[in-house]
Amino acid sequence: MIDIGNRIITGINRPPRELVEAFRGMPSSNIGDMMNRLYCMHSDIRALSDRPLLGTAVTVKAPEGDNVFLHRAMDIAQPGDVIVVDGQGCITRALMGEIMLTYAWKKGIEGFVIDGAVRDSDAFQTLDISVYAKAITPQGPYKNGPGEINVPIACGGQVVMPGDIIAGDKDGICVIPSSEAFKLADIVKEKFLNEQKKLTSYRTGKLDEEIHQKTYIAVTDKIGTFYDFRAAEFKN
Repeated sequence: MIDIGNRIITGINRPPRELVEAFRGMPSSNIGDMMNRLYCMHSDIRALSDRPLLGTAVTVKAPEGDNVFLHRAMDIAQPGDVIVVDGQGCITRALMGEIMLTYAWKKGIEGFVIDGAVRDSDAFQTLDISVYAKAITPQGPYKNGPGEINVPIACGGQVVMPGDIIAGDKDGICVIPSSEAFKLADIVKEKFLNEQKKLTSYRTGKLDEEIHQKTYIAVTDKIGTFYDFRAAEFKN
């Protein structure tokens, strides 16, 4: 019997926990910027709780509206993992709700990122676990299978591999390839500290308008922007 489309891979090469923790508190915007702005999920995968998200990916490929393999993934996942679900973008049936969320919270799972729908949204604010999803609906799932666990998936427009680092906040989700995480950790932190320094300067000191102007004049000069210094006049 062919196994593609109906398989569970239990082993994951997780990055060291200290490497994952290097991204703790780093804004998703800074992380995304340092990957040339190509590794953020689409904005329709949105935060449904206030808790930031950081952990290693356990991936699930599920049929539309069916959550059997999501249940199995919760049993396989370890504390510190994030379950990332390719639910085919289906929003007509919820793939999880409060009971599953509570089970995952008790196990120490960090959260869920679901390209699909969830339900029981009031519970998302009461438990110390993160949820990102595409939609909310009261309609429940089927439980027939098949599916896949810990294979490459697509979620929110991004490829996610088992063991990738998933970082999220209210802005959204970034996918940090595990193979790139070590070299990214320091430059993301440097980006964050430089931005904090600039914000402090703007708020408490004097704006350096000359530097700001030179930076963006260089861009408009490069693209040949035309300047008209007369007062603007527009007629209806």
